[in-house]
Amino acid sequence: MNKSKSARGDRAAAQASALSATLQANPPSWTTRAKPKGIACVPTHAVRPAEERRAYARAKLSLPLRVKRIAGQREALGERLRTANISSSGVLFLCPHRIEPGTPIEIEVRLIDRPFGRGTVRMKTDAQIVRAEDSARPGWHSLAAVFDDITFQREEPLPARFQR
Repeated sequence: MNKSKSARGDRAAAQASALSATLQANPPSWTTRAKPKGIACVPTHAVRPAEERRAYARAKLSLPLRVKRIAGQREALGERLRTANISSSGVLFLCPHRIEPGTPIEIEVRLIDRPFGRGTVRMKTDAQIVRAEDSARPGWHSLAAVFDDITFQREEPLPARFQR
């Protein structure tokens, strides 16, 4: 019984060495193909995704936004705009006129908008424009602003159990 097991083992070893000799003599076709040049030869497992540089996560929310002041001057039109995304430190929104980076602004964002003002929560903040780019929408600009000072206003008083 041991002789038959060793005979099978010898045959398997002989087949494996024959296969390895065949592979060395006739390499697979994928190894002899022309190698790509340039960026295509960078292995994808070696390239990491771009790291997120933001300190706070952004939420893609379309909330009503109004620019109240630009560089201390009251905004005459007071257009109702919408946020593209928002975080605890800043906001991105589209605006029909360009505001240069570094310009201080005052904005109001309706975080919760309820009928008849019951439960409406507005965020009023002083902010500063940090980026201004042309948007895909003709005549509009994509503006990014960072918040300086934030206050929240509720349209209804807090219940007594939450007041101190």
